[in-house]
Amino acid sequence: MSRDQIFSVKQPHIVDFAFDAKVAAVFPDMIRRSVPGYETVIPITGLMAARHLSDGDMAYDLGCSLGATTLAILQQTELKSVHVVGIDNAPAMIEQARIQITDPRAQFVCADLNDVAVTDAKVIVLNFVLQFVAPEARLPLLQRLCTQMRTDGLLIVSEKVRHAEPVRHEFYDQTHLAWKRANGYSELEVSQKRQSLENVMRVDSEEIHQQRLAKAGFGDIAQWFRCMNWASFIARPTQLADHT
Repeated sequence: MSRDQIFSVKQPHIVDFAFDAKVAAVFPDMIRRSVPGYETVIPITGLMAARHLSDGDMAYDLGCSLGATTLAILQQTELKSVHVVGIDNAPAMIEQARIQITDPRAQFVCADLNDVAVTDAKVIVLNFVLQFVAPEARLPLLQRLCTQMRTDGLLIVSEKVRHAEPVRHEFYDQTHLAWKRANGYSELEVSQKRQSLENVMRVDSEEIHQQRLAKAGFGDIAQWFRCMNWASFIARPTQLADHT
């Protein structure tokens, strides 16, 4: 695993963060040192998704990056006819995912999430993706996913969140930064990466996530994971949630 040193040298101009070839080369190290609970969220996401699938079912890993969630799902099921489609709009990520994951049950597609239909989806996963989608496009995306997935489907959404109470949010935020330093990032790296993410990563509160999921047509919404300012939710199309 290559070590993330992208922001280790002082840059004269901080550009917006992009999932380009440089990021793809160090992404596993970057995300493990940057997202508290990542190494819990991904395998348990895979476990929950796999338990919800039967032979012949379709799962979608939207914003799949290098396909960690796709792999986690496939590792948790021996079903031969399960099909997992990983979709991401970053060519460098999809290229590496195709090289690293050769399970014939996996397929990787380079496309914008807003342009892809999730036909007959039994499971849809959005792990750390909505925060990079334009705020005004988040509800329409979830509404479309709800109408396209199966009525007995399962949605899993993981995100960075902000606490509704400013003092609590500041405490979690500063603890997160300290955690990154404890993982070997320098003050310069922490500062420069934060600047690069300011315009591309816009974070919602837990309450907004839950309200938006309900408005999009999902029910039985629950937060199953929380670590400081990172959380994961599960939800089901309302047609099923009303009968559970």
